[in-house]
Amino acid sequence: MKELSLSGSSHPFVFGLKDGSSIALGYIPAAITFGFIAQTVHLTSVETLLMSLFVFAGAAQYMALSLLAAGTGAFEIIFTTFIVNIRHFLMSASLNEKTLPGRPLQKAGYAFGITDEVFAVTSMKEGTISSAYIYGVFLISYVSWASFSVAGHSIGDLLPSILQQSLTFALYALFIALLTPSLKKHRKVIYLACSAAVMNSLFSLWLAEGWSLILSVILSAGFIEWAAPHSLEKTQNEKEGA
Repeated sequence: MKELSLSGSSHPFVFGLKDGSSIALGYIPAAITFGFIAQTVHLTSVETLLMSLFVFAGAAQYMALSLLAAGTGAFEIIFTTFIVNIRHFLMSASLNEKTLPGRPLQKAGYAFGITDEVFAVTSMKEGTISSAYIYGVFLISYVSWASFSVAGHSIGDLLPSILQQSLTFALYALFIALLTPSLKKHRKVIYLACSAAVMNSLFSLWLAEGWSLILSVILSAGFIEWAAPHSLEKTQNEKEGA
């Protein structure tokens, strides 16, 4: 593979800032909505900012707000967001194969900033890439998410209380919007969503809401991943026998 080419005196970090600017713009409405909802679950502007700075994971932050609103305990929230974000281990490992050699602390720094969008932009870049380039993509996205989260919280303070309460429905609308494209492409996602919903409804009769959700997701994902290869093998055997 060839190295990321540079023109003139431009630095890879500058290229990263340019390529990451589209992510930064795309984060604006999502971050503002996150700030809105954070305000409705009684997080302060400082807490909202710190959550965006230390977590920096949109879907996990939205889920955490939902669990906070339900009165879920801290450990359950941390464990649930860990499960949601476990894919970041795979993304970081994959990107490491494409990145020029660097110091471990340097790589640990940009690994923190690997969101789905940052990974998509950096992994699709032709050739190998430098740590400086990834930092450029990551930092402009990071600043956008954190700053507009606070902006959304501040704007939420100015809205009528009835409108603030209605914003909590935006959380459910967001998850539906995130899930719908996958539902159209993969039937497995439909089975996963339906089985998790059924299990969660049953488990919530005996368990706290946070734990029922965690258990439902783990069991549903495990069952679907176990059942899918068996279903495919059965279909192939039927075709061969026909």
